[in-house]
Amino acid sequence: MSSPDPIRTSDAPLYLLDARGRRRSPAATRGFKQAKPPATKGRTFPPDPLAVEDFLALFDACVPQRPGRVGELSALRLRALIVILWRSGIRVSEALALEERDLHPEEQMIVVRRGKGGKRRLVMMDAWGWQAIAPWLHARAEFEPGQIFCVLSGPTEGRAIHDSDVRRQLAELRRRAGVRRRVHAHGMRHSHAVDLNREGVDLVTISTQLGHAHPGITMLYLRSIAVEEKLAPIAARRPPMMVLPLS
Repeated sequence: MSSPDPIRTSDAPLYLLDARGRRRSPAATRGFKQAKPPATKGRTFPPDPLAVEDFLALFDACVPQRPGRVGELSALRLRALIVILWRSGIRVSEALALEERDLHPEEQMIVVRRGKGGKRRLVMMDAWGWQAIAPWLHARAEFEPGQIFCVLSGPTEGRAIHDSDVRRQLAELRRRAGVRRRVHAHGMRHSHAVDLNREGVDLVTISTQLGHAHPGITMLYLRSIAVEEKLAPIAARRPPMMVLPLS
């Protein structure tokens, strides 16, 4: 038996009745506002990794946006999240799932317990990255054990923040920093891959770090490197070890 149609009285909101005649939540009724998906959902963009100068501008703009301890901690948390996304190349979902037990500064290693496809992998991060996130890790000890990037106040304090919060905070940070390109979590993963490639790390190692099933996927991340930059090593080749005739 189908549910009755929605009813409305002059002094009552719109309700939907179930088969037993009980009122359902108005949020379950058509026409009510639902959670917004990302504004870029369904759109595709070419890889556009951030430059080091862009990251410096973002870090400079990571300052408290409200007075008090929560404002200070929020700025520290956002800075640390950017550092981990950039210097380890993990996905934002993987970063938000990290717990204290997953970080191993002595070995410079991060354990991703449940990556894409439910796969577990190990990721490395350089000494600068560990040093940069240390202030937040020290402040995080004020809260109950749990996810590293946690909510700072309210009924959900100590639980992981949502990726929608990350999108909003990065968009606001980009405006404050004056960065004239898209700033998003996955773009920092692209930046990590491009940086490693420029530093001479081989494709297979980069692919392993990123958790890609095939190096061909990693190649898509490196498309943004200019052709002249890719071909520059050819122009810098050493001369052949041979003697040419004088005439």
